[in-house]
Amino acid sequence: MNYTDAFDELQQIVQDIEEGQISVDELSLKVKRASEMIKICKTKLTQTEEDVNQILKELEGDSI
Repeated sequence: MNYTDAFDELQQIVQDIEEGQISVDELSLKVKRASEMIKICKTKLTQTEEDVNQILKELEGDSI
């Protein structure tokens, strides 16, 4: 799953909870799923940050 899909699903879960569209029975499952989506987003952001930092280091090395 990519970042955009995970983020969109997370937003939908939050919206459903805020609007009261989730029953108490579903709430636990939705919170667990939201946790999974947060982990995916965090991993993707961390990977992107590492990639950007590596590119910047390479660019700094080329300019010296």
